[in-house]
Amino acid sequence: MYKRHLAPHILKYAKQYPIVALVGPRQSGKTTLAKALFPKYKYLSLENLNLRKNASEDPEGFLATHGSFLILDEAQHVPELFPYLQGVVDANQEPGQYILTGSSQFLFVEQITQSLAGRIVTFKLFPFSYLELAEFPEDRDAESIFRLQHENRPKVTQEELYHLLLKGFYPRIYDKHLDSEKWYENYVFTYVERDVRSLLNVRNLRTFEHFLLLCASRSGQLLDYSDISNALGIALSTIKEWVSILETSGIIFILPPYFENFSKRIVKTPKLYFIDTGLLCHLLSIRTVDHLKMHPLVGWIFETFIVSECYKRFSNLGLTPPLYFWRDQTQNEIDLLIYNGQKCFPVEIKFSQSFHSGFKKTMEYWLTLDNNPASEGVVIYCGESVNTNRPIPAYPWYTV
Repeated sequence: MYKRHLAPHILKYAKQYPIVALVGPRQSGKTTLAKALFPKYKYLSLENLNLRKNASEDPEGFLATHGSFLILDEAQHVPELFPYLQGVVDANQEPGQYILTGSSQFLFVEQITQSLAGRIVTFKLFPFSYLELAEFPEDRDAESIFRLQHENRPKVTQEELYHLLLKGFYPRIYDKHLDSEKWYENYVFTYVERDVRSLLNVRNLRTFEHFLLLCASRSGQLLDYSDISNALGIALSTIKEWVSILETSGIIFILPPYFENFSKRIVKTPKLYFIDTGLLCHLLSIRTVDHLKMHPLVGWIFETFIVSECYKRFSNLGLTPPLYFWRDQTQNEIDLLIYNGQKCFPVEIKFSQSFHSGFKKTMEYWLTLDNNPASEGVVIYCGESVNTNRPIPAYPWYTV
């Protein structure tokens, strides 16, 4: 089992809160991690129809029968449990009594907000980060993400990078040595057939599948709801609802624009990114490394990988990722901004194996803007050479 960097943060707060919730996309490793961290807890899966029926019809009796120190897997299936969990932990506030997991974040978190506020700590678990997969040490804190360069890490060739992007980062593919293409095919079918059908009034699932494909073709790009709406012939409000479902179920995330304090002439439309490049490649019908190498969107796929890596690494610290991008009306753009509330750290992402001084041009301009909350940044690219010239050094992607 690969070490999950979120683990120590879960264990820390399990000593402070009576209920711990672990949510995230399907097959991100939530059940495996919960069992590993709490091996003495009784495990109950509410995917089991009999257990689900018992818990739904008599939640108070269900909890009394099974006691505390439980792992309740797929807890979103029985929202009736949450008010009774509230009563149990209010009567006995011992920490770490219940570990809840759930794939459907959108439903699960809503129920938590209504019933268990103040009694529960929630963590989001995504597929592996590159650091986890390569079995590197976890980030020591938020300030070290993408700012520290680890020159002793093994080199990753461009060919190896292509294989990594195509295979993606879902744990089961690696734990079980599965064929990734077939796995993603089943994953999409399960997601659409189970989650989407149960949560949305989608008359034609084929239309939703086309929507997924359109979103995939826009990963790393501005999210134009109207454009997708026109392409599918579906109401704008429906497209916004569907995007929200993809986001809250851990398929995509939305990168908002940064526009505080300076430069009013900016683009305020957010960007869309997929969490996992393997799923992204599957939806784009990329089946081989040779196809990926020649694909017109390969640069966007690499950018998706780097931005998603940053997003997952913040999540693995138990933090909400403080990530943005910046673009003005003359197309000057910073791919990624890490903002800690006081200062920004800009990141430029280049799918190039050769370093060019022009990579820094936009960032150099950005650093000169009035009231700019940044003093340095970094260029992350696919080459092997390290350029240490500050305030904007350039590093190979696998060393940060």
